[in-house]
Parts: sequence; C-alpha cells; structure tokens
Amino acid sequence: MSSGLPSASLAAIKYRSEIDGLRAIAVAPVILFHAGFGTFGGGFVGVDIFFVISGFLITSIMLGEMERGTFSIARFYERRARRILPALFVVMACCIPFAWMWMIPDQLRDFGRSVVSVVFFVSNFLFWREEGSYFAAASELKPLLHTWSLAVEEQYYLFAPLTLMALWRFGRRFLLITTVITALVSLGLTEWGWRHDPSANFYLTPFRIWELLAGSICAFLMFGRPATPNNALSALGLGLIVFAIATFNASTPFPSLYALVPVAGAALIIAYAHRGTFVARLLSLPPLVGLGLISYSAYLWHQPLFAFARLRSMAAPADWLMLALAGVSLVLAYLTWRFVEQPFRHGKSALPITRRQVFAASGLVGCVFAALGLYASMSHGAPWRLPQPAPGTRDAALLASLEHHTLGLDCWIEGRTSDISNRNLLCPIFTPPEPRQRILVIGDSHSIALLRAFRTVGERDAVYWMGAGSCPPLLDVSVKGSAFPIGICEQVAQRELDTAVRDGFDIVVLAARWSVYAKPPPSRVVLYPAGSAGPDAAASPAVFAQSLARTVEAYVAKGIKVLLVDQIPEQPANPDKVLRQAILLGFGGDITGGRMEDIIRDTSPTVAADAAQRATFGPVLRALAGDKVRVFSFAEKFRAGDRLLWGDKEGSFYVDFNHISPHGNRMIEADMAEAIRQLETAAPGVSGG
Repeated sequence: MSSGLPSASLAAIKYRSEIDGLRAIAVAPVILFHAGFGTFGGGFVGVDIFFVISGFLITSIMLGEMERGTFSIARFYERRARRILPALFVVMACCIPFAWMWMIPDQLRDFGRSVVSVVFFVSNFLFWREEGSYFAAASELKPLLHTWSLAVEEQYYLFAPLTLMALWRFGRRFLLITTVITALVSLGLTEWGWRHDPSANFYLTPFRIWELLAGSICAFLMFGRPATPNNALSALGLGLIVFAIATFNASTPFPSLYALVPVAGAALIIAYAHRGTFVARLLSLPPLVGLGLISYSAYLWHQPLFAFARLRSMAAPADWLMLALAGVSLVLAYLTWRFVEQPFRHGKSALPITRRQVFAASGLVGCVFAALGLYASMSHGAPWRLPQPAPGTRDAALLASLEHHTLGLDCWIEGRTSDISNRNLLCPIFTPPEPRQRILVIGDSHSIALLRAFRTVGERDAVYWMGAGSCPPLLDVSVKGSAFPIGICEQVAQRELDTAVRDGFDIVVLAARWSVYAKPPPSRVVLYPAGSAGPDAAASPAVFAQSLARTVEAYVAKGIKVLLVDQIPEQPANPDKVLRQAILLGFGGDITGGRMEDIIRDTSPTVAADAAQRATFGPVLRALAGDKVRVFSFAEKFRAGDRLLWGDKEGSFYVDFNHISPHGNRMIEADMAEAIRQLETAAPGVSGG
C-alpha cells in the first residue's frame, strides 16, 4: 500500500515513527493471510488500516499546503506518481514472463486484463465484474488481485484534492462536517452492500471511502493542535486491531459495521499513540519501523509470489514454502525500496527527473504495459502456447472428458426472460416404447448436467427434463441474484409442478446447486418469500429450508414421489484449468506413472472441507427423507481416503468446479438406477454412497 511517509517526507507534517510501525502491523497480517495461515484469518483488515493511514497522511499534507497557500495539483500528482508507479511497474514487469510461461490461456487472458486495469487504476472494477469472491480459491491464482486496493486509493487521490480546493473557501469546519457526512453515508452504504451485493461492496470505492475519510477526519481534528498522548485510548486502538486480525475470517460480512473495529483501532492509534505512550514506544521499535518503511513494496511483491507458487505447484504449496516466500517478499521489498522507491521518490536518481519527465515516463511505460495486456486479452491468452496432446493419448482423453454435453436439448434456457413464456420447457431425454413410469428431472444447471446418469433408468422409464439456469426448483420463493429478473424463477417452479401433475409423472427428481440458495450472508443469491417486502439475506437460509419442505410436500400431496439429489462436492480448483496447466507445465503424459493421479488428489477437497461446505443444506435434505422421499448422494463414489477426487486416470468427473461431467455421470449411473428402483417400491431411507 502507498500510505505513510518516512522521515524524509515533506515538512508539512511531523514524522511519526509509530505510524510506520502501524504500517508494519497492517502489512504483516495481510501477507500471512494471503500465505494461507489460518491464525491470521482476519489479516485482510490490514488493508483497512492502510486506508486510514493514507487518508490521514494525504489530508494532513493537503491541509498544511492549503493553509500556507502552496498547494499545487500538479505537484500533488507528481508526488503520487513518484511514490506509487516505479515500484508498481517493476513488480508488473517481473510478473509478465512468469505469466507467459505458467498460465493457461484463460488465466493469461484475465491477467492481461488485470495489467490494463492496473495501468488505469481501475482493477477494483475489473475484479468486481469478474464476480469472483476475494476469498475464493480461484482468487489466490491472480497475481495482481491485491491492486484493487491501490485502485481505491488512487480514485480517492483523484477526487480528494479537487474537492478540498473547491470547498476550501467555506472553511475547515465546513470541510470537516462534509467529510463526516460523506463517511457516514458510505458506512451506511457498505452496511447495505454486504447484504445485497457483496462483491461490489468489497471492491468498489463508494463502499470503502469511509475508511479513508476516517483518516481524513483524524487529520482535520488534529491539524494545528498539540499532540494528545493517551495510553488507554492508544492501547484500546491496538487491541481492536489485534482482535480483528485474530477473530475475523472469510465468513465475516466485510466491509460492514465489523470494519469499524480495525478502522477505529487505527484512528485511535493515529490520534493518541504519540511519543511517550506505551503503544508509540512499541510501534517505534526498529524492526517494526523498518518493516513499515518497506511495507508498500512488500505489499506489491507478496501476492505475485504466492500466486505464481500456487500456479506452478498446481496444489496448495507447503506451509514452509509459503513462509519462505513471505520472507522473500520482504527481501525483494527492501531492494525495491532502496533502489527504486527512494531514488524516484526523492529525485535522487542518477539523472534528475523533472515533473514533466515523470509524467511522460509514466505515460510511456503505462502504454507499454497496456499494449502487452491488450495483446494477452485480445489473443485470448495466446492459446498456441499450450501443447496439443496427440489424438489417442491419455492427455487427449482427459481433456475430452471435460467437454459439456447437453444431449442436444433445444429447450435449455438461461438468462432470456422471453423463453419462459414462448418455449416448451419440457424436454424428452429418454423415451422407451413402453415406459413403466414417467420421471421428471427439474432444477437449475446442475439438473441438466446430471441427465446422462439416467441412461440406465431410461431403458425402461421415460425421463424428461424441465428447468432454467440459476433457478432453484422451489415453490413460492423469489430469487435475487439469478440470471433472470425477480419473479421469473417463481414462474418456472410453478410450471414444473403444474406439468408434473398434468402429464402424470410418477417421480420428480430435484437437483440443484443447493449451497448457493442455502448460503448465509454475505451471499450473491438471496431467497425470500414470494410477495414479501423484499430480500433479507439473513433470513435466506431459513427461507430455503421452508421452501424446500413445502415443495416436496406439494409433490407428495399430488401422489408424486420425490428424489432429492444431494449436491456434487464442489472443487476448490477447476479441473479444466488443472489439466491444461499440467500439460503446459509438462506434468501430463505420465499418468500411468502416477504423476497426474497425485495432482488430482492434491487439488481435490478433503472430506472435512466438503462436510463444512454442505452443512448449510445437507441436514435440510436429509430431514425430508421418508417413505415417498429419498435422498441420493454420490459423494462416496468420488471418495479416496480423506479426499473427494475430481477425476481418475480415465477422465474428469467434472466439467468445471461444480458441474458433473459425462464421465462422472457414468460413475453414478448404476447407483441412480438403484435409487429409482427403490423409490418405485417406496422403500424409506437414504440411497447412494
């Protein structure tokens, strides 16, 4: 992060070594959190601490220069360019060759887009639009993910000086009141955001600006006034930060009112940890000050090192390796601080650089990076770099197993509202001449991915499918966050019931990605009762449980038996990416020797991790099992020891990290036939696995 000033800073504010120590307290947990150490589950709050420091220092400098009448927009942006760009460009330049060598095409394409977005300081918008959670496993493979926070800061730097200049004539009191009001509005917005759009809430500046403004408020209140040391309040501030780092985790709604804990902690330290206090002495210890001085470069280096280590190893690297890379990030940070940051920042390079040269060089280098990023993006990641396995080889068979197969369905819909009313959503899948019974499979995309598992069933029973992508087969609920406008999924679910009754179906199979609909907040998809006032993320899991029970009861009441399909275990890694990367890195082709099987095992989830993930919906499904309702689970079919594998030497069980493949369907085909047979005789219990 770019906040904080060393002793050679402008004389506009007095240097405080304890603030450099605070920067160390911020950057160390961030690095250890991204390294994957669970003890630092709340380490991500270090970014929030940086925001507070940045808001305080920048506002203090601007207030001092405005008061003296020496403020200059050009000089302000020159300082920002000298401070931020040289080290950032060095790190980006070092990332590019490794991305070229180790990233498969779609990863390189996305990396190229991130390079372009970093140049224009809009990477927070990019990562928001990619709709990937900051805490998701896939995010760990993005070398420039951490630049979202630089983008937020730069967007603040863009507007803060202009706002200050425009409102300065109204006086500091008016500016302070305006800042406080803006911060409160932003805080209220983030409390709304984590419930309704968690990704935007995390990445976008309107939801984050209050954290920077908290530092600005400190600057306003402290400007021109003597220091007010306070041992108790500064210790409270440090305690709040430690509490957040130790107790927060990926499930904590963030940012939200929870973010007040580290933000208030940082503000208390800035305001009251002055020279002479215990906290100031602690934070002024040379190791902490030294780490604080190089914290910006350390922040820049750590994420690329971790991301490329994960890409190269393909599985979670050993703890010792991640700890070693954390140490390497500090070594690189010192070298970057000493030979890049300091010379450029203070104009002590071999050839003095004028302001015009700073802007010209920044623009030129930025254009080079943008061109490279555009090439990676527009070439779709230069797919010609990926070796093509020869036909008939094991690698070719593995890749073929990843292909989607929709059985030629022409009634599959996703995202097109007109299809709901204009198309016949009932699709015949298997129609033997004289079927013994009629089976209707309903649900979201998980239900259509499952259809090949009914091949044996379809030899004697008629199997039909009906559904819509991202629409759960649940009656009387509205879905916020699906591919369709609110209200459409309700219509689909009702038509499924009406069709099952009208056409005399004997069994209905409900299959869906239940974890999405049962997830507690923060969640992208929220369920709420149809006709109610609106979505309530906190109530969504209860709405899911109640609606599923009502849906099952509705079918049973019509004389239709129900098979609930438990969700396929979700994979932390996308098998498609793993296989292609294995081929790119030369790990493929020796499957009989066991290397690929090791990779499959190492990148598959543990049974314990899967159990934790399905805790929100598994008990709900099992509670509904009975004489006319059964639950089908296939997790045990993919189990090997303590892992739930995503494939074997014959192919992948998945087409992505959560949809079953044709090969996976073949694995469970006999179990599905047995489950249908048992349900036909109304035998109670839980089948499969």
